[in-house]
Amino acid sequence: MRQVEAELNARWPETRLEPSLDRIRALMDILGEPQRAYQSIHITGTNGKTSTARIVESLLRAFDLRTGRYTSPHVQSITERISLDGESISPERFIATYRDIAPYVAMVDASQPHPMSFFEVMTGMGYAAFADAPVDVAVVEVGMGGGWDATNVIDAAVAVVAPISLDHTERLGGTPGDIAVEKAGIIKKDSAAVIAQQPVDAAHVLLKYAVDVDATVAREGMEFGVMQREVAVGGQLVTLRGLGGEYPDLFLPLHGAHQAHNAAVALAAVEAFFGVGSNQTDQLDIGTVRRAFAEATSPGRLEVVRRSPTVVLDAAHNPAGAAASAAGVSEAFGFTRLVGVVGTSADKDVKAVLEAFEPVLAEVVVTQNSTPRAMPADDLAALAVEVFGAERVQVEPRLDDALSAAVELAEEEGEFAGAGVLVTGSVITVGEARLLLGKE
Repeated sequence: MRQVEAELNARWPETRLEPSLDRIRALMDILGEPQRAYQSIHITGTNGKTSTARIVESLLRAFDLRTGRYTSPHVQSITERISLDGESISPERFIATYRDIAPYVAMVDASQPHPMSFFEVMTGMGYAAFADAPVDVAVVEVGMGGGWDATNVIDAAVAVVAPISLDHTERLGGTPGDIAVEKAGIIKKDSAAVIAQQPVDAAHVLLKYAVDVDATVAREGMEFGVMQREVAVGGQLVTLRGLGGEYPDLFLPLHGAHQAHNAAVALAAVEAFFGVGSNQTDQLDIGTVRRAFAEATSPGRLEVVRRSPTVVLDAAHNPAGAAASAAGVSEAFGFTRLVGVVGTSADKDVKAVLEAFEPVLAEVVVTQNSTPRAMPADDLAALAVEVFGAERVQVEPRLDDALSAAVELAEEEGEFAGAGVLVTGSVITVGEARLLLGKE
């Protein structure tokens, strides 16, 4: 695994892009178009893609379909990116898949102006592994954007657009409408487009594109949505309106209003996949849907990894994600005092992320993860002092020291006082914290 990861990491990283489908199309052609061996559901958006993909997968598996799931980035292990039947691909199978396609990747490298990137090769591995399994349905999360994303060599029967907000603006555009232009590219002719609640300008772009390609549109708030939700022990109880009718009293073991909306989008996507609302009038079996929802997981998304004091991990890394996380942690956990451990990437709107968390964090311990993209702790501290004030900011460059410091601050409240720790700012920070805290 170390050797394979080293070979993959020697390629262009995910942050370096040369927008083109030429290289991935060339690889698919040489491999015999493995991405056409199964049906697919394609998911784009700014926030909520991975959670939505995992709920979609849980629903499909509950209806006895073999699934492949391709998501990014990974929280702890690179093998998480490619899942078969709800489980990360084994290291042995990951290595075998890489070795199988490596000679063909080399052929593409030699024939193109630029060699294949890390993400392009990973995408090729995912599509090849799904064909080899074989799976019935692939649930595929876009890496960035949509139209020119390497995943967009599939012709998905269902295209899902999760909520769009500002992220990767240097690549995708400075407004939700601009960003939607690129994300709309996953909606294919005569497909079903399932669209989450969007900013007005993004919604206009998506709907116009869907009409232009004769896609059937299902919009959150119109054709489907969240009817009711209440906090429950370990998650929430939701009633959803789907394309086929009402689905009452679904237990979702995920926290936050945003996860209820992700669940509504996922349900509508699976209904559209099965033809509910068009050629099938009956809704999905409610018992099966309840079982699927109850089994849904989303590691690193308001995930409790320790008690006494409670430590919660959330991978929020942009302002919209941070706002959803702050609201979710406030609703789901009755903390009397919440201490933040924050480590971000340098290329994000870090100040806006900190501002979103400021109302809910009593104190913040700033740190950095182990990757070159990490914002140095001292630079992050300077921004944090602007937002929180110097008396509420502590600097611990090592993540293990930051976790210890935050736990100590929380414990100052006393064993039964209800203080907690929230680790956030980056998927990488959350993954490294998860490992340090003993989660596998």
